Amino acid sequence: MKMQLAEIARAVGAINDFEQWRDISVTSVAFDSRHLQPGGLFIPLNGEQDGHKFVQSAIDHGAVATLWAKDLATAPTDFPVIQVADSLKALQALAQYYLLKIYPRVVAITGSNGKTTTKDMVASVLATQFNVTKTNANFNNEIGVPMTVLSMEPNTEMLVVEMGMDRPGQLDFLSKLVKPDVAIVTMIGEAHIEFFGTRDKIADAKLEITHGLNDDGIFVYNGDEPLLRERAADLPQRQVTFGQQGTNDLFSKDIEGEATSTSFKANQWPDTTFTIPMLGTYNVNNALAALSVASIYRIRPENAQRALANVDLTENRAEWLEGQQGEAILSDVYNSNPTAAKEVLTAFSQTPVKGNRYVVLGDMLELGKQADAMHASLATAITPSKMTKVFLVGPHMEALQRALAKDAPDLAVAHYATTELAQLSQDLKAVLTKDDQILLKGSHGIHLEQVLAALKDSSEN
Repeated sequence: MKMQLAEIARAVGAINDFEQWRDISVTSVAFDSRHLQPGGLFIPLNGEQDGHKFVQSAIDHGAVATLWAKDLATAPTDFPVIQVADSLKALQALAQYYLLKIYPRVVAITGSNGKTTTKDMVASVLATQFNVTKTNANFNNEIGVPMTVLSMEPNTEMLVVEMGMDRPGQLDFLSKLVKPDVAIVTMIGEAHIEFFGTRDKIADAKLEITHGLNDDGIFVYNGDEPLLRERAADLPQRQVTFGQQGTNDLFSKDIEGEATSTSFKANQWPDTTFTIPMLGTYNVNNALAALSVASIYRIRPENAQRALANVDLTENRAEWLEGQQGEAILSDVYNSNPTAAKEVLTAFSQTPVKGNRYVVLGDMLELGKQADAMHASLATAITPSKMTKVFLVGPHMEALQRALAKDAPDLAVAHYATTELAQLSQDLKAVLTKDDQILLKGSHGIHLEQVLAALKDSSEN
């Protein structure tokens, strides 16, 4: 981005006199002073700490101006300041203004599972024929979505926005913020069921992504999910479905899985084989969502084929890595819920291996009163004959330990508290060899990334 301060001040509704600084040029925005680039505008937000405390740090990192909440009386007098009623709302207003200024097509994506992978795939496919900006990492909330918008280069033609949700009304706000041309729901699972109670209510909340959908926009969704089909029936916009069932507009055929890739065909391009660089037939649905967008925007099938084969995936989403012993590590430590955990367990159990298969499962968070039952249900996705040992982390995983003791008494199972990750790492190192495979899967709050780092770092021997 590149805007003069006067333009920004008007966009955010500045309440102070900024004329003396009107011609200052701003080339980026940041709410973390450590990530500011020279020429940046600092957005001080109130979270665990008051962001206004870090204005000097922002200046030291190259900030040329800052927003400032009006209820704070100590605004700097020797540095360009735009006073606003609320810094977060000003950030969101600036994003809306900039979005209208650049005016790209907007593809918005949500879902209980797969939204980040789908975002990466959609962006990769579109980038074969358009200038694309996509959500970085997990910038998918009320702060992250505006930051994604403001990261656009002026030549952006397509904006691919991931949208997260942990409460009713959140997607309503985000959708109306960006007004998508295409809205995608990957699937309905149990993520955040603690706050919603039922999958029906989760589906209601996910459909909020259509609240800002343009009148001539398109709703793309997983047609294998009855909860989505029921709710989509009431939408006036055009709809496109994808999935495994032949009743969908786009469905897959001839799926073949390998340890590090999955290939398939689709009904709309029966002579083309698509390959994605990840295991699991469940990821085929994410690719089908991307191919649905490809069809909408007339991406040539050979371009989509190449894009999916070479997609740049966000880290820690079912990513194969190599440990210090040469073992193959399937890292999926960013997030977890029952549907996702079962899918990756099933896929992992089918990968060819010379040595042993080990599984490390961390607690799945935000499952509420159903947490223990949902953890215990993972036993159905664990095939004892294909696993050498299962390592469980967290209090809710005790329910799975009990289920496995009943259903698979001969399977070796160990349980660790969340404070015992160092011990778990040592125990894993003691058994892993170059011929082995190990799966790490858990919610981010369990911090299995610490175990991953230990397994990869030879200096920790």
